[in-house]
Amino acid sequence: MNHNELRYQIGLTLINGIGPVNARKLLSYLGGVEAVFTEKPEILKKIPGIGEVLSQAIATQQVLKRADAEIEFVERYHIKTHFFTESSYPYRLKECEDAPILLYSKGTEDFNTGRYLAVVGTRKITPYGKELCQTIIKSLAQTQPDLTIVSGLAYGVDVTAHKNAIENNLRTFSVVAHGLDRIYPSANQGVAKKMFEMGGAIITEYPSGTNPDGPNFVERNRIVAGMCDATLVIESGLKGGSLITAELANSYNRDVFAIPGRTSDTQSQGCNNLIYKNQAVLIQTANDLEKFMNWDTQITPRTVQQKLFTSLTPDEEKVIDVLRTEDSVYINSLALRSAVPLQKLLGLLIQLEFKGLIQALPGSHYKIVS
Repeated sequence: MNHNELRYQIGLTLINGIGPVNARKLLSYLGGVEAVFTEKPEILKKIPGIGEVLSQAIATQQVLKRADAEIEFVERYHIKTHFFTESSYPYRLKECEDAPILLYSKGTEDFNTGRYLAVVGTRKITPYGKELCQTIIKSLAQTQPDLTIVSGLAYGVDVTAHKNAIENNLRTFSVVAHGLDRIYPSANQGVAKKMFEMGGAIITEYPSGTNPDGPNFVERNRIVAGMCDATLVIESGLKGGSLITAELANSYNRDVFAIPGRTSDTQSQGCNNLIYKNQAVLIQTANDLEKFMNWDTQITPRTVQQKLFTSLTPDEEKVIDVLRTEDSVYINSLALRSAVPLQKLLGLLIQLEFKGLIQALPGSHYKIVS
């Protein structure tokens, strides 16, 4: 990444009053992010949605000093950035008009492989909700091994979903409402660590130093809904962030599912109401969800692979799956067929050799160890 380009990308997100929609307008009219900071104020103010005040705020360029500090943080802690015009940006989220133009992430940078399901709900999860979350994710892991579970790392349904994804060898991503200089709540730091080990990631639109304030949780819900194929509400009261996520998912034309509960159960009232208003499809099992989404439910080779090699990362599993198809595979072909970049693949091959799972052959070929 070009340092100056990243500086302007971050700077654009730091201008007060310039949200994602206006940021896209600026880029559309001016042709690039650098031009936002080099164009004359009299030109900027003529762009719809900008005006005199915002054009002057851009012209002062004070945000670029803050952007420089953020770049230092990003580089020091190996944070990845994803601008909405880059291939690493979640393509599903890119379809949403109000999606952030820049994301920060810690962990994997692969947000576009496989299927994505948001699992959300109340922070006051009941035993009924825990059991349902566990059962559904376990079932999905058996038939959808390329599924990624997305949630918010909060107490209740969120952390329950993350934990069950990890226990069943599924990748899981957390979208947080603060900067990546902290984990909130701190009690979930252990879950975050395991998330990284399983090839998952923590994602945010906020720079370092951003506190987990209330409005941020509402804003982050659009990322949860937008980067997923569907949203599943496990339990919810009549009010709560999960209902906002469901509403956003509907607005993005994504499928929404809810699990019903007894009419007397406070934490099922939100789900029941979604179903009653035809804002969510009633499901009771993982198979209900799969049938509605038309997801193939045959167990794939990767499911078997996870049973054999539970410590493998998703990228390592891709490499192993390719090597299983032939006696040996040339390294360039291996990179192409596994969709793992060659530079990254070299490190993975060393790790797999160290684990005793593969063997290097003459001529840059590799094979599975019998």
